[in-house]
Amino acid sequence: MTRVTLAQLDPTIALGPLDGRYRADAAPLVDHLSEAALNRNRIHVEVEWFIHLADAGVVPGTRALLDEERAHLRSIVTGFDQETISQLAMFEAVTVHDVKAVEYAIKEALSHVGAEDLSELVHFCCTSEDINNLSYAVGIKDAVETVWLPRAAALIDALAAMALELADVPMLSHTHGQPATPTTMGKEVAVVVHRLHRQYDRIAATEYLGKINGATGTYAAHAVTVPDADWPRIAQTFVEGLGLTFNPLTTQIESHDWQAELYADVARFNRIAHNLATDMWTYISMNYFTQIPVEGATGSSTMPHKVNPIRFENAEANLELSCALLDSLASTLVTSRLQRDLTDSTSQRNIGVALGHSLLALNNLVKGLDKLAINTAALDADLDANWEVLAEAIQSVMRAAYLQGVPGMDNPYEKLKELTRGHRVGREELVEFVRGLGLPEAETERLAALTPATYTGLAADLARAEARAWQERSAG
Repeated sequence: MTRVTLAQLDPTIALGPLDGRYRADAAPLVDHLSEAALNRNRIHVEVEWFIHLADAGVVPGTRALLDEERAHLRSIVTGFDQETISQLAMFEAVTVHDVKAVEYAIKEALSHVGAEDLSELVHFCCTSEDINNLSYAVGIKDAVETVWLPRAAALIDALAAMALELADVPMLSHTHGQPATPTTMGKEVAVVVHRLHRQYDRIAATEYLGKINGATGTYAAHAVTVPDADWPRIAQTFVEGLGLTFNPLTTQIESHDWQAELYADVARFNRIAHNLATDMWTYISMNYFTQIPVEGATGSSTMPHKVNPIRFENAEANLELSCALLDSLASTLVTSRLQRDLTDSTSQRNIGVALGHSLLALNNLVKGLDKLAINTAALDADLDANWEVLAEAIQSVMRAAYLQGVPGMDNPYEKLKELTRGHRVGREELVEFVRGLGLPEAETERLAALTPATYTGLAADLARAEARAWQERSAG
């Protein structure tokens, strides 16, 4: 018996998780980076180029555009719907060319308002890449600015709030996995805030470039058709009118260097977020954080006690997928053989997938952080079990005393190394050692009163300063 395939049962069943299991997380990108969104943006670019040329009277003999004609053309974009999608599919089935299908759809729209006399102004002197590069730039810009950046900001918001809340909570550090100079949990979280903040600002400052200069970037058709027009200026004002930065010199394609820069920055943001995911996972495994159980959720099919750090594990995996795609896009899009090849055409269709996996990960990180509770008992126990970390403080005070001429303060590092290296020492041993050094009384009493929990330096102040810097920038 022949098995019926799922695609035969329901052709809408998703092949990929972003359009299936994780649809709700990735859905906001659909309005900007789907095939339908690309076609809507193509219509937008074609319509605005048509209006730009008509309103400026660039082509001699072209009559003025009527207000109702202008409004009707723009309504194709604002009213873009399933009917428009179907119409474009019908045209493409005949043309076997997606941009040509858009051109025909606009010409048909002109015929509906009796403006057939202007139909040849549609796609005037354009190659398909004139339309595509601008359509992608508009879609990517909208996706990053209205979807991805707000989710990135939400993650930094959550971390900044956590940094403030935990600024004074002391924690044993672990350099190379070994007990090290204490910090505070808030300060460690603030480090991530600072790192993500820098990348966020780079991404927010992205320039989205575009061009509209013909088949090989020379304005050849333009110059021979209307030789007296200032075509570079006409192109620049049009591209800038779309909210993009004008690229004045290209081959047939816009060079995509700005895309490579953007994807590298987003990938770097991802990798810092990945570091956050793995560190939070580790802190949970160390019992520094406990996870607040979700009512009715199951952590294991066989071990009822488990509350797994699934949000951080999901984020980790999706950030890796996102970075793999972003790295591939950044490295391949900057290369095009001679004046044009089509490798970028299929590659760019995966931009939404790359950003979708990042968006899913950011959502999971925010949700994961929201379900964490600090376990001060575990933090305190680790600090109290590692008094040897105060050796750094003691030998540093001895160094300063030596420089001030206090006798017996030579070789402080070696003396502390002999006392602490490979040995577990407690408060009594350290206090006894300090009182036998011959330090000035004030220094002796200060060191004798020091504990691992109070040896956190300026950590709390650093945490508060960084968290507030982000909050002030975000509010402004």
